[in-house]
Amino acid sequence: MTGVPASAAGGAAKAAAAVSGEPAGGGQPVRGGKIAAAAVNQASVWNVANLLTMLRLLLVPAFVALMLADGGYDPAWRSFAWAAFAVAMITDLFDGHLARTYNLVTDFGKIADPIADKAIMGAALICLSGLGDLPWWVTAVILGRELGVTLLRFLVIRYGVIPASRGGKLKTLTQGVAVGMYILALTGWLATLRFWVMGAAVVLTVVTGLDYVRQAIVLRRQGIAERKAALEETDA
Repeated sequence: MTGVPASAAGGAAKAAAAVSGEPAGGGQPVRGGKIAAAAVNQASVWNVANLLTMLRLLLVPAFVALMLADGGYDPAWRSFAWAAFAVAMITDLFDGHLARTYNLVTDFGKIADPIADKAIMGAALICLSGLGDLPWWVTAVILGRELGVTLLRFLVIRYGVIPASRGGKLKTLTQGVAVGMYILALTGWLATLRFWVMGAAVVLTVVTGLDYVRQAIVLRRQGIAERKAALEETDA
């Protein structure tokens, strides 16, 4: 005796069968069961992590419009542009964490998240250089590094994944603070401070970029060595 009513046991069996797609009593599989199981296991594209990523993408044109409003030198409009940039950078801290913590990782998020990151930073740097507030070589170094690392990851993805390092995270934080300070119409010692913060960001950008190149070379060599070893074992 189990102490469970037959009707309750039957209902539980049918519910399990509906999700698994297997018949409750050895008959034909429940129609649509596999589809239901897939729906349960597949995170929705419209989850909170992806919505934050979409918000960042929408903030890019809004930021550019605010940044260039009234010739691009009005302190009030620059403050609004800074607010849009700050919201974009803050959401970048949360969307990836939410996706990993609550199993909300989707193919859309994997593609859109890095695009949103580089779009808002690239838009800010290009606007600042276009307005004459930031040397073009700084923009070229930062954007060149970001695009180069992204390409490098795709080239070695067959051998493995290059994990994000602490230096890379510090670089992202320093870049965000430096660019945010340049967006604001700062004067006096704050204007001097932002120069040094941007200098630190450029140094971290170059150093972490070289470290990614080193990791990619090591990862590729290890991958090739493992493939050769596997082929030799197969031949033997």
